[in-house]
Amino acid sequence: MGIYSALASAVSGLRAQSFALETISGNIANSQTVGFKRTETSFADLVPEAAINRQSSGAVLASSRSTNTVQGDIRSADTETFVAINGDGYFVVDSQLGVVDGNPVLSGIDKYTRRGDFDRDANGYLVNGAGYFLKGLKIDAATGNPVGGLPEAVQIGNDFLPAQVTSEITLRANLAQFPLTANADPDTPGSELLDPADFTVDPTTGGTGTVVGNDVSVFLQSSISGGATTVYNAGGASTNIQFRWAKIDSAATGGSDTWNLFYLEDSNATGTDVVWRNVGQDYTFDSTGQLSPAVTSVNIPGLTINGQVIGDVNLAHGVGGLTQFADNNGNVQITELAQNGYAAGELSSVSISDSGRVVATYTNGRQLDLYQIPLATFNASNFLKKLDGGAFEATAESGAAILGSNGNIVGASLEASNTDLADEFTKLIITQQAYSAGTRIVTTSDEMLQEVLNMVR
Repeated sequence: MGIYSALASAVSGLRAQSFALETISGNIANSQTVGFKRTETSFADLVPEAAINRQSSGAVLASSRSTNTVQGDIRSADTETFVAINGDGYFVVDSQLGVVDGNPVLSGIDKYTRRGDFDRDANGYLVNGAGYFLKGLKIDAATGNPVGGLPEAVQIGNDFLPAQVTSEITLRANLAQFPLTANADPDTPGSELLDPADFTVDPTTGGTGTVVGNDVSVFLQSSISGGATTVYNAGGASTNIQFRWAKIDSAATGGSDTWNLFYLEDSNATGTDVVWRNVGQDYTFDSTGQLSPAVTSVNIPGLTINGQVIGDVNLAHGVGGLTQFADNNGNVQITELAQNGYAAGELSSVSISDSGRVVATYTNGRQLDLYQIPLATFNASNFLKKLDGGAFEATAESGAAILGSNGNIVGASLEASNTDLADEFTKLIITQQAYSAGTRIVTTSDEMLQEVLNMVR
């Protein structure tokens, strides 16, 4: 029966090599497929039961072996929503079942992929080249943290970003110990100070706190510029707010180093109408140049600039944000001047950052994090079931998906196929040779059987 066993083994070898050829063909065909994971062929020998001194090599059985954990090369891409995974993990995606009223109906069943060529479709979903919808966790705009634990299909609408009124202005600066105002003379003590007696209306915190049109010229000569920034009202209209600092008392003249801060309320006002308004706070510095007492913030009620109502604004200095150190330039050195308002904006672009955040950029310059992209991992990734389009589904052998991975998302990049063409060609040659040798065994076995039959005749 050796001839029949040899024939059976040869046939099994032909089947196995045919299967190997099939996997090699698929690997080569997908050598340019984004995120593709090649399939290897695993051969197992099938040994018949026999005595120790009568054992044969046996037949062979071919099976597939996945390479899902083998990284493909990461290449940069021009599209900002393209992403790759460096290391372990899979994107969570969903597939489309159909369309209702022009909107896709998704299966609701999680699938997993390394294919990251996601782009916005007509409905604002991020869909990859194989038609799978990216899923993520929504970001709470107030806290900046993900909401919930179940990913949902990422969808970015074209709605305008509403305007935000300015509610806080951050101002941090160093005030020169001797401000070089237009009136300042280093040889004349107190010449750098604002003198209420020079004004028809006392502009200091001890008076009415305003500078009227008739006193603008003397005010500008007695103060120094404190910078300017753009603020926004509730409708998103912008206006410029200008600041000026005036020193109203000095330790050098026997008093204390005290300043007042003013903002330009109405640039067109004249006569007895208010032009500059005092924020209503004395800023007193000790001998070390620090505020004493400390002033971390000041509330400006009903801020109005050139007739445009902004509303209540918190002027934030922070701890140690204002100092008075010697400065030969005699001016205000601003270290931070910013505000939190902005105009309405239209969506201009969408990107995915290296931290896995889906970021929307608007025409007003604002950027908002909309979703966090989680990565799923498995206890046995190589036992996932392959689906069309480079996707996988969990199996009993792979275990359930676990959100959270040691891998990292790389923005504006794609993971290439992990097929090695040189290696595949080598395997192709070996497979061809093994198949040819197997056919020779079949031919030889057939000839030997013919000899047996001829012997009987």
